[in-house]
Amino acid sequence: MKNIILNITKLSLLALFAISVSAEYKLGKDYRLVDNPMPVKKDGIVEVTESFWYGCAHCYSFEPAINNWKANLGQDTKLIKMPITWGGIHQLHAALYFTIEALKLDPSTHSAVFVTIHKEGNFLQSPKAIEKFLAKFGVAPEVTSQYLNSFSVKQKVNRGIKYAKQVKVTAVPMMIVDGTYIIESKGNFTDMLKVVDYVVELQRPNS
Repeated sequence: MKNIILNITKLSLLALFAISVSAEYKLGKDYRLVDNPMPVKKDGIVEVTESFWYGCAHCYSFEPAINNWKANLGQDTKLIKMPITWGGIHQLHAALYFTIEALKLDPSTHSAVFVTIHKEGNFLQSPKAIEKFLAKFGVAPEVTSQYLNSFSVKQKVNRGIKYAKQVKVTAVPMMIVDGTYIIESKGNFTDMLKVVDYVVELQRPNS
């Protein structure tokens, strides 16, 4: 009887182990390595970068999920939002993102950009359109113009161009963990963020 109980216990443990192993996400399937990774700061903080575009419908849908995920992060994990810079319109929208950040406007302003583009049909395709948009938030058009064309904003856009080329950002939304691992959306944002959590834990000893 004792041997039977021991065998059952062993089988139960093996079953639990098999379940835990099968639940792990796989390199090359659920996430992949960056071919030319960014340097890791080694400061004990895992940096998670979200590559996005205001004009992307999937990014708009992802916004509530990523904001909720960010709100529950510990002190040893940091989310950085990096607007894509593929072409002219992307770079203009990236400049808008960095302008909102530089002006220290309420974070809800970013959500308002998404709503303006995807719900109101205003694609914010020109600096003038952006000036008019930010005027709703109390920013004078000349101030918006000054920031959009400032050296610091242009520098950040250029940095984004270099980052996208090195990491090879080919789709949005895309999550990059410590400039080392890439997780792409496969239609289910909840599952995508679970993979991100897994990779963050995987990378934590190397951060």
